Amino acid sequence: MNLWFGLSPILSVGIGTLLLMLAEAFGKSPEASTNPADAGSGRSGELALGAAVVLLVGTAFSIGVWMVGPENLEGLEVTRPYLVMDRFTVFFCFVLTLGGAFAALLAGGYLPEHGIDRSEFFPLLLLSTVGAMTLVAAGDLLSLFVALETMSLGVYCMVGLRRSPRAAEAALKYFLLGSFAAALMLFGAALLYGATGRTDLEGIGQAIKTIGQPGSVVPVAPILIALVLTLVGLLFKVSAVPFHMWTPDAYEGAPTPATSFMAVAVKAAAFAILLRVLIVAFGDERLMNWGTGWPPALALMAVLTMTVANLVAGRQTSVKRMLAYSSIAHAGYALVGVVATMRSADGQASVLFYLLTYTVSTVGAFGALIYCGSRGAEATSYEDLAGLAKRHPAAALAFSVFLLSLAGLPPTAGFFGKLYVFRAAFDAELYLLAVLGLLNSLLGAYYYLRVMVFMYMREPAPGAQPAVPMKSAFVTSALVLAAVLVFALGIAPGWSLDMAAAAKIVVSVR
Repeated sequence: MNLWFGLSPILSVGIGTLLLMLAEAFGKSPEASTNPADAGSGRSGELALGAAVVLLVGTAFSIGVWMVGPENLEGLEVTRPYLVMDRFTVFFCFVLTLGGAFAALLAGGYLPEHGIDRSEFFPLLLLSTVGAMTLVAAGDLLSLFVALETMSLGVYCMVGLRRSPRAAEAALKYFLLGSFAAALMLFGAALLYGATGRTDLEGIGQAIKTIGQPGSVVPVAPILIALVLTLVGLLFKVSAVPFHMWTPDAYEGAPTPATSFMAVAVKAAAFAILLRVLIVAFGDERLMNWGTGWPPALALMAVLTMTVANLVAGRQTSVKRMLAYSSIAHAGYALVGVVATMRSADGQASVLFYLLTYTVSTVGAFGALIYCGSRGAEATSYEDLAGLAKRHPAAALAFSVFLLSLAGLPPTAGFFGKLYVFRAAFDAELYLLAVLGLLNSLLGAYYYLRVMVFMYMREPAPGAQPAVPMKSAFVTSALVLAAVLVFALGIAPGWSLDMAAAAKIVVSVR
């Protein structure tokens, strides 16, 4: 029972996915007479509710396992090294299921509103979430690769669900580049196995620590090459510069609920496995220092990611594309915390807390963008949002809350997320990196405030078709819940910070 309970966050979502697939396949469609080929056509509402319930059950099990403590569940260690169910995994299971539930609710309003009533979206969303949850628990290169592909394949399909050339182009570009990045990671895994004779991350880390000791047979060159290949593959998943080229096209071409899922769940899972790989497998003090290790390379990536993304985001005319570059910039801020793990005891906790605040803020921003545009009167550009505050003040207020959180202004969650990441950088004596992060945060505030200027201080151009908010209980409930979490994490961040601190990875010493 301890084993089943410890695995319950992943198992509940996995079993729920299979049940939802059966419901989608065999359920009766109200449009069956006109569209008999699609059994789920016209059922987005009930499938969205089912998917959200499954994911929230996963959230509840994650909370339950956290309260009991996975370290107190005897017998749970039998899943190692393939699945490591520690507090780090449970924390991210909570984040992933919460972000996935938001995406399901947004899809329940968005898909039928815009004539994309593709019922397969919801099983794909759940399957990708299962892959992401398994990815954050992966302690072996084999389970890591299988989980990564499980997560990615579902997302590739969700990107291409919209019947348009832009969506097909985005899905194909994402698939090809993602396959290339996965191949690099697989090549790196082969080198690690050849050099160390191990596929489990802890075993690889222990083997690397023997380099330079008498009798060690672990070669240095394959380890360094494998480190580079692994970093390239994972940095592609977090959309860090210069491996970000797929992100704007994929985010813009995909249905917006799929975009929100990619921005929060895929990115959070990628950062989780990046931390686990760097700390467990490549955590040797010779690889985890500024002189000879990976921190300076990641610091350069962080600066490039923040700066390039913020500069390009400020020049966008599409709000959705601006939010895509914004998500790239936030990957740069999170990388600052990853670099800080080399010296700061709070480095890991700052990244975990930042990803939690980023999840609720970003899903709220994309949800507000969905809410602000109904079919035929969508909100795609800044001009579409002009004068929205006068016509629909509630929609403008909702959008403003999440934009202010992404900008990092108090009393929202985003303020403390950035504060703790930059504080960890200062604690690690990475003063220049922290200052550059602060300056980039100020630069990013420009394009967030620009949206608010259009909503509150501009009038629609003559003859323009302004955006008209949709009426959807699914989208409204997602926005209300996200707004509550944004202010809860911003006003009282102590409990979530304690969780993040307790969830950091502890490497066993043999």
